[in-house]
Amino acid sequence: MSRWTPALIAAFALAGCASRPPASGPAPVQAGRMERPIPYPVTPPAGYQRAVRNGTRTPGGAPGARYWTNRADYAIRARVLPADKRLEGSQTITYTNNSPDTLRSLQVDLTMNHHAPGVVRNEPAEVTGGVNLTRVAVGGQTIAAAGGSGGAQGARYTVNGTRLAIVPAAPVLPGATVRLEMDWNFRIPQQGAGGRMGWEADNLLFLAYWYPAMAVYDDVLGWHPDPFRGTAEFYADFGSYDVTLEAPAQWIVFGTGVLQNPEEALAPAVLARYRAGIQSDTVVHVVRAADFGRATQAGRGGMVSWRFRADSVRDAAFSVTRESNWDATRTQVGDRTGDGRPEYTAIHAFWRQNAPRWAGAARDEAHAIRFLSEYTGVEYPWPHMTAVEGEGIIGGGMEYPMMTLISNYTQAGDTALYSVIAHELAHMWVPMIVSVDERRYSWMDEGMTTFHEAQARRDSFPGTTPELDDRTGYLNLARAGGEGEVMRRTDFHYTAAAGGVASYYKPATNFATLRGLLGEQTFNRAWTTFLDRWKWKHPYPWDFFNTVNEVSGQNLDWFWRSWFYETWTLDQAVQSVTQGPGGTTIVIADRGDAPMPARITLTFENGQTQTLEVPVEEWLAGHRTATLTLPATSTSPVVRVEIDAENVFPDIDRANNVWTRS
Repeated sequence: MSRWTPALIAAFALAGCASRPPASGPAPVQAGRMERPIPYPVTPPAGYQRAVRNGTRTPGGAPGARYWTNRADYAIRARVLPADKRLEGSQTITYTNNSPDTLRSLQVDLTMNHHAPGVVRNEPAEVTGGVNLTRVAVGGQTIAAAGGSGGAQGARYTVNGTRLAIVPAAPVLPGATVRLEMDWNFRIPQQGAGGRMGWEADNLLFLAYWYPAMAVYDDVLGWHPDPFRGTAEFYADFGSYDVTLEAPAQWIVFGTGVLQNPEEALAPAVLARYRAGIQSDTVVHVVRAADFGRATQAGRGGMVSWRFRADSVRDAAFSVTRESNWDATRTQVGDRTGDGRPEYTAIHAFWRQNAPRWAGAARDEAHAIRFLSEYTGVEYPWPHMTAVEGEGIIGGGMEYPMMTLISNYTQAGDTALYSVIAHELAHMWVPMIVSVDERRYSWMDEGMTTFHEAQARRDSFPGTTPELDDRTGYLNLARAGGEGEVMRRTDFHYTAAAGGVASYYKPATNFATLRGLLGEQTFNRAWTTFLDRWKWKHPYPWDFFNTVNEVSGQNLDWFWRSWFYETWTLDQAVQSVTQGPGGTTIVIADRGDAPMPARITLTFENGQTQTLEVPVEEWLAGHRTATLTLPATSTSPVVRVEIDAENVFPDIDRANNVWTRS
């Protein structure tokens, strides 16, 4: 392709020889007579600019030399009572303040208070009473709720919706750690946290967002202030988890981390198949219907303890099942240690008999983890990946470190279950490794994941067009005038449809569009650079924008402004083609407000083709049309003019992209 930069070439020879474009570029439209809106530069908010000045972030999008994150390490012991739909627990959080700031309060998320009476919500939810805190202690000293015996002075805590605020007796200094202890209990909602946890059919519970968890204190916002309202998702620091869950005998517990005591929890035959499965390249049936009722040890007093340990995760979730098939295998994820030997991750799938499509779920998981480890350049880092069928709790899927909960998809098409498995497993990279703020910027979480899902689907089902499917979802709403800005905060989209498109389809389409703009090699380098820079850290949108700017060597503020901050659409058209003795004159119109290069393919009567490009600078100068003149130097006239013949960009009206000679 012949690319015209920095200015439009007004005349060119059919052999490809063109005069040098004027150094000054396209002439701007006179002030006061602008024909179109011009995307203005992207200005990050004050907190982000302050982080750059402080050296925790850089103008080029990389973490700065002074970058830090705080850390929360959890030791939790809990008892699940399936018959009562109740969970009781005690925990210790060791919180490390790696920031340069003195923390005079500590903020903790109580997500299950989404189900407390009177809590602000974006959507209806079952009211269960929320979390009952029976003890809160700091540094071993029990503290009281503000307004109680401790009054409003000294160490105390308050609960406001889904947020627990603790004032310790002494501030937490930079570099210091503080130990928090809490005892709590709650009734498990049937579809909790917006359908992300709960129970179904008296044979399945899924525990997520079930324990008091530290909120994030970062270098941009300080304490993240936003509560959980049911729609926008989560933001958490990394840490370690040592979790012991007690469950009645014959209920199998599995979740985030490595099971530390399988021989104490699993019946001997199941234990043998479990150990074989995690070392097998083919699927091993660890549990089938014949094992129900005799899959675990008897335990003590009818309760079995399951202990899991995990490190470098931002959350922990667990399934508790008694009538689920259990499949296990392993998949290769590369060479984590760099010693030249392949590394493997165990794959597990738990599914009930009402989910026959799940018979191949473990194989689907294995493919997605293997493919995404290679595509992203970040190898899957954890010891297992587990999918749990949760029809009746969830519609669709939800992600947690090493875990996903997905409905049965029994009535869906042949590729639907793989698609949602690939999507939820792609979340292991964003936000579980690259820990973005889902609560405010869902497009970083869901959009990047939808893009990754599309790559996995193309690999698994050659000949399919998942990226075009995503684009269609975006364009349908854009044509209806119903979309909202991608950068709009997640909890405050205008409609559910606008939020869905702005979080999933449009950003995924934007990334495919960006790849088409930059070229696959440059895009892939920018994409993998961003993921590598920000693994185990907290990137903000401007870290992504700036990384792409730096890697590509271009200032793409016009692209970010047009496609992420606005609801402008792309509509380029072949306005007219005039042929005469003096040559051929082609007028290209940019009828939408989102500027993009106009890539034009000419087809001549003799069958030859030629491509050229109207650079984006033409539109950024304020113009709505560009005129191309072909001198009459060939006996073969133009018979077809087409914009974006390769269908790379999301043009809202492709019907006007083509002219053919009558």
